[in-house]
Amino acid sequence: MTAIAVICFAVFAIAGLVLFVVGREPSGRMKHRLNALEQEPAPLPDPAEEAAPDIRREERVSDIGWLNRWMVRLDVAPKMRLLLYQADVKSPPETLLSISAAGAAAFAVIVWLRTRSLPAALLLSLCFVPVPVLYVLRKRASRFAKFEQQLPEALDMLVSALKVGHSLISGIGSVGRESTEPVAGEFRKLFEEQSFGLDLRTAMTNLTLRVPLQDVRILVAAALIQKESGGNLAEVLEKVAHTTRERFRLKRQIMVHTAQGRLTGWILSLLPVALGVGMYLVNPEGMSVLWSRPVGLKMLYTSVAMVVVGCLLIRSIVRIRV
Repeated sequence: MTAIAVICFAVFAIAGLVLFVVGREPSGRMKHRLNALEQEPAPLPDPAEEAAPDIRREERVSDIGWLNRWMVRLDVAPKMRLLLYQADVKSPPETLLSISAAGAAAFAVIVWLRTRSLPAALLLSLCFVPVPVLYVLRKRASRFAKFEQQLPEALDMLVSALKVGHSLISGIGSVGRESTEPVAGEFRKLFEEQSFGLDLRTAMTNLTLRVPLQDVRILVAAALIQKESGGNLAEVLEKVAHTTRERFRLKRQIMVHTAQGRLTGWILSLLPVALGVGMYLVNPEGMSVLWSRPVGLKMLYTSVAMVVVGCLLIRSIVRIRV
């Protein structure tokens, strides 16, 4: 029964991936153009009887119909789009989901072929499911770190533009043109939103949503407060740049002082896995007791839970917010 269950799981996973890829619908733009060519213009509805459009149903995150409806229904479409934008990942959401499903299915089959234990195969395959999301989060953190490193220089450029007589919007535009990514792209988007009709408060609020960093919030708060109360904006932004640079320096010092604790966490987390793989390669029959007997499975589950709890505790200790 176990072999039949694993084979059925693999077959259904592969068939689902084939339907997932082959059954893709046309893109939203192409589908819209085809419908416009095939259908005649409909008469204009009566304004008194026209109902408010459902924006959530018209929103498209994926080109796959059922996946798009599912994501819109669960209201994860805006969060997924924002996460992919913040990580600067161009892949659509269905690519990440297909990688997760294919990797988990393949990993489960490989583990079952080696261990002949369905619970261990399913448990270990679940560990592969969040790998694409962790990759996106890693890229997001790396992009934010780079943005935080470049922000003081961008503020210095903005202060220089204000001192020579340029307006705040003109200075933001010059930062978007002359800086490097990712600062240039975000300031360019801020400049374009303000140029296309959004007021400065809304455009800067959107900047804090796209880049949720404390330094960006300080910059936005300083600019908006100065706009309402008046004062020397160049001096305010110069102090903000100094504060941002000092916070970045303090974070680097904290990373140096917590390097030993972070290395200890990585070693304690990866050592049991590496040791178990090595012992299995040396003596497969001895290690197979962990997944072939009930007592071994309880020990395996307990050890995994203890490793996860230890990782979380070490992470909470070495993670110091500035």
